[in-house]
Amino acid sequence: MNENIGWELYRSFLSVMQEGSLSAAARALGSTQPTIGRHISELERVLKMTLFVRTQGGLTPTEAANALLAPASEMASIAEAIERVASSQFDGIQGTVRVTTSDVIAIEVLPIIFADIAERLPQVEIELVLSDKVQNLLNREADIAIRLFRPTQTQLVARRIGNIEVGFFAHQNYLNKHGVPMTLEDLEKHRLIGFDRLTDYIRAVVKTLPFSVEKDSFCFRTDSNVAQLALIRAGVGIGICQQGLAKQDDNLVRLLADDFCFEMDTWVTMHEDLRKSPACKAVFDQLVTGLLGYVD
Repeated sequence: MNENIGWELYRSFLSVMQEGSLSAAARALGSTQPTIGRHISELERVLKMTLFVRTQGGLTPTEAANALLAPASEMASIAEAIERVASSQFDGIQGTVRVTTSDVIAIEVLPIIFADIAERLPQVEIELVLSDKVQNLLNREADIAIRLFRPTQTQLVARRIGNIEVGFFAHQNYLNKHGVPMTLEDLEKHRLIGFDRLTDYIRAVVKTLPFSVEKDSFCFRTDSNVAQLALIRAGVGIGICQQGLAKQDDNLVRLLADDFCFEMDTWVTMHEDLRKSPACKAVFDQLVTGLLGYVD
């Protein structure tokens, strides 16, 4: 016998054996009587044996049919097991995933990505930690981190998103009232929005400027990137903003683009052991896809 026999033929055979007739088997399988009859005939042809004797009282199984009943039942059990495994893989994408990132990424960038995750992964719960601090993924303070630097720990799975460009921006209303700075030195004559406490990221930014910058250089100081962005949008003064966020507001104007441009190397990371977690892996992949779209 060289022909491959599809499971549907054996399934129809098993149903007839269990239900006692073509019509009852069709109802049990949600099929039609002619379809079940064709399956039985095809199975008999391929096996080259008679499985049922047609009588006025219905179908009577032959000895060959009775001999096939046990292996056919085993096949049904295997098919059900396969369906359970496949189903469990879908059902396995559930649980809680803890994500950490900066406040401005969390509030301005991630909501639309999380909306997509909620639709695609309805059984996954997200815990969002707003922090610029380096959360320790090795100790599971967070499952997934979106970081603005390349991770160095070898136990982490990391996917580079690309560079997020930042620059000086101001609202058009502010520039109408106070003029447009033409050089970096002109910034010292303007109301600047900046940090309250010095961090490694801020140190990297101020190194690119041709003049010294301390917290006293700013008229409005806050360590919240979201608050800084809100002040820029309100026309309070000039501050640093991500290019991708500024594009969402036509009233925000890029200043001194040729003189100042800082790029943040952006990564999505998680502990390598979490690749075995369907929920963490699925959220990780969705975050990567969404952030790649944002950077592009």
